[in-house]
Amino acid sequence: MSEKKVCLGKIVGVHGIKGEVKVKSFTAVDKDIASYGTLTDKNDKQALDIKVTGHSKDLLRIKIKGIDDRTTAETLIGTELYAKRGVLPELKDEEVYYETDLVGLKVLDEQKNEVAKVIGFYNFGAGDILEIKLKSGNAEMLPFNKGYVPEINLKEGYIIVASTGMVFLEEEGSLKC
Repeated sequence: MSEKKVCLGKIVGVHGIKGEVKVKSFTAVDKDIASYGTLTDKNDKQALDIKVTGHSKDLLRIKIKGIDDRTTAETLIGTELYAKRGVLPELKDEEVYYETDLVGLKVLDEQKNEVAKVIGFYNFGAGDILEIKLKSGNAEMLPFNKGYVPEINLKEGYIIVASTGMVFLEEEGSLKC
């Protein structure tokens, strides 16, 4: 199995005519995206050596080695930038984790019955969202906060989803709020 990857940013636009791109960085300090070495696209088809050249509002301006014109840079819009999980610093605090570490965990109800698996983690601007796949095969999204997810146990590979405000309907295989 290949090493897990972590999405560190996304190319969202271009800047100027010399091939610079605008990047939304997902790192704690935005410019640190360039400190993780060569990044790749989601499918490892492109290796991208990047250098931060400045800011454009709340986005980074980045120069990618070998991309020297606007037309070529435009073909990269939408590309997510990934690093191997192993190049990221190890986390010391058990309360801290990388979002990618949650994907694949079992989802347990408060009685510790397995009800789903975590398949995604998103933030569309209004808060973190956890996507889970129920045993029935249906996918559902839940707010990712202490009210809905009171416990995360990375060592044992599960999260607990609270029953407060939610009912798992096993016969229908869906989650109702």
